[in-house]
Amino acid sequence: MVSTMETLAIRTENKFRTLVTKQAYKKGEVICAMPSENIVDKPTRFTVQISKDKHTHVGKLAALNHSCDPNVILDTENMLMIARRDIEKGEELYFFYPATEWEMQAPFICLCGSANCIHVVAGARFLPLSTLETQYLSKHIRETIIESLNNTELHLKKLQEA
Repeated sequence: MVSTMETLAIRTENKFRTLVTKQAYKKGEVICAMPSENIVDKPTRFTVQISKDKHTHVGKLAALNHSCDPNVILDTENMLMIARRDIEKGEELYFFYPATEWEMQAPFICLCGSANCIHVVAGARFLPLSTLETQYLSKHIRETIIESLNNTELHLKKLQEA
């Protein structure tokens, strides 16, 4: 059973929006479906990248903030938001933006305070594999990483031939 966004609320404090849950969730539990009615080919601050060249406006989920130690994942293959760990009622929800975004339209400084903080959130493209391997990554991000690694090998061959 897929929960609806009715279990989520946007909290605004000093013009800063956060997404909180109105109920508790267990690790692995589906929190809600991700909206997929408004697919675009360019990212904005209110979209999530769902494939190499597609982004979806996520409605209420646009209030989801970033954390380097997230409590939810966005499963872009099945278009679901899933609890990464047990979540208490009233808790703010966070996801790791580079898990879905290859290159962010509006990079920013991370202030999450996590021990594994990446400090600058600009997209998976700008992070070392050692950082990315500790996170859930969407299929299109994993495929783009593999493609980049394969292209590196091609570039090295061209350099050797020159």
